[in-house]
This record gives sequence, structure tokens and C-alpha cells, in this order.
Amino acid sequence: MQHAEREITEPVLLCDKKGLLNPEAIGFARRPYIESNLTGHFMRKKKWNHWSVFGEDLLFSATIIHLDYAAICSVYILDYETQRFYEKQISLPIARKVKMPDSVLGNVKFIDERISVQLVHIQGETHLSVTIQDFDNEVLHADLHITHPEEDESLNVVIPRKRDLFQFTAKQLTLPTQGFVKIGKRRYNFNLDYSFAVLDYGRGIWPREAEWNWALASQRVGGKRIGLNFGGTWTDGTGMTENAVFVDGVMTKIHEDVLFTYDKDDLMKAWKIHTKFSDQVNMTFNPFFERTTTTNGQLMKMTVKQVTGYFNGFVKLQDGNTLRIRQMLGCVEDRHMKW
Repeated sequence: MQHAEREITEPVLLCDKKGLLNPEAIGFARRPYIESNLTGHFMRKKKWNHWSVFGEDLLFSATIIHLDYAAICSVYILDYETQRFYEKQISLPIARKVKMPDSVLGNVKFIDERISVQLVHIQGETHLSVTIQDFDNEVLHADLHITHPEEDESLNVVIPRKRDLFQFTAKQLTLPTQGFVKIGKRRYNFNLDYSFAVLDYGRGIWPREAEWNWALASQRVGGKRIGLNFGGTWTDGTGMTENAVFVDGVMTKIHEDVLFTYDKDDLMKAWKIHTKFSDQVNMTFNPFFERTTTTNGQLMKMTVKQVTGYFNGFVKLQDGNTLRIRQMLGCVEDRHMKW
């Protein structure tokens, strides 16, 4: 069995004065205590704020990535019923104007004549505003208010590869969301009771090439807000994991690696997601839609293969109960980076 991970219970800096990993930051926290004061390591610093918002009819996603030498902004939509999908991605080769905050809930924006994404956190809410004049030949405007319930726990983990190779990730799940996404004449409304956002905040020093799996879900199941977050490959063997389950804002941290078993040549086949040593997590994921995004730049190549579908199975919680999952909507991805 893997050892239990150290829990961080007070604010700490991610890096020391030399820009190396601060040993005191290694561990996990239930609050965003870790301040990502990255410095130095030019070309190797990677920062992103990724949002997925699961509405009743639409999956809406907005991402801002800073690669140290360039910035990328991506927005996509998926209509569950019609399977209408469209993604708009803009790259800026010089990214001085894109400032990525050191704190998890800091404000961030990406503004260009082709795309505008603004995230402002104020009074316990994140206001996500997106405007794109040409989104599949239509105008897209999104105005979403994402609530951060004060008592909710979140997953905050530092993954230590080496003193100069590490990643801090913060995952906030089951955030009630209201507002709308309008595409042309079609308007999708988001209701606080049934629409939930997921924040994936990442700050780290990365090798030239990397790959990972990520599974996420954020839904109301049986009257409770349920969030699933599983990560693999990048974290394997580090002694730390990005694995957790949330029930009404209370986190069960899973202290062992989770394995992703799937057909790399056919991602639409069923996936198996399970803990390496025990039966704490035992999930099957059945996709109904596959999204593939490939970016080929001079300095970076990115391939994201993401499937949307349904989780079935169970997770054993820290209180001794078993959480059973049936047809829970979510996503799983296979990502390869050369950056």
C-alpha cells in the first residue's frame, strides 16, 4: 500500500528563494493554502486555469494556458443531445499581457480581438464571461456565476518529481453555477440546482515531454452534490495522488494510485478506473462522444483526447460508507504534451 499523504493545514509557499520546490509544500490540503510563487526556470514554467461547466443540456469549457513563452486560450461546447461540438483555440506567441495569478482564485483574463475570456472572483463567486464573435460562424456569449460554498473542501496537491520538476494542482468540484451560454439564437440556461463547475488550476515546473490521464465528474446524484477526480501517469510513483471524491463539499482523499485501463486505439470502448492496491475505487466509464484537439506550434505539440460519457461503479468513503455511482455524467482524457 502507498503511505498516507501528509496533510497541509496552514499557508505555505510552493517554492524557495531559488525557485526550487519547498519541501514544506509537499502534501495535500483541503483548502487552497499553497501559494504558487514560481520563479526562474524559463521555458519550463507551465500555468493554467481550466474550467468545465456541466449544465443540464450543455458542457461548456474555457481554458487559459501560459507556457512561459506563449499563451493559449481555448473554448468549447458540447450539446449532449444533438452532439453539436465546436472548439475555438487562439495562441499568442508572445504572452506578456496574459498574467496568471499565484493564488487559486485570483483573477485572470485573455483578451484578443478574436476571443475574450475573463474570470473575476469576488464575494465568494467566480464570474466567467466569454465573448467570441466568430464561433462556428455565430456569436458566442457566456455569462456564468460560479458559487464557491464557504464550507466546501477542495483538492490541493503538490506532486514532487524532483526539486526542479513539480506541479501544484488545485481542483474545485461541484460548484453550483447559474447564468447562460448563448450561441447565435440558441440560449442554454444554467440552473444552480443542476449545473456544476469544475476548476482545474495548475502551476508547476515541467519536463519537455509529459503525459497524463484525468477523470472528472460534477453532478447532483440522489439529492447530493457528488464530485469525482482521478489522475494518473504523471503522478504515479511520486507518493502523492490527485485522487479524491466529494460528497456535499466533504472530501475523501484517496491515498493510492488510480490505474486507467483503456484501448488507446479506440477511446470509445469502455474504460476501467480503479485503485492500484485495493478496491476503494472501482469504476467503469462508457463514452458517448470523443473530442480530439491537436496543436502543433514551433515549440509545443499538444494532443488532447477527451471522451464524455457515464461513470458506473463505487468508491469507499472515509466515513466507511460506499458511494455507488450509476450513469454519472463526466469526462476522461488522455493528454500528451511536448512543451
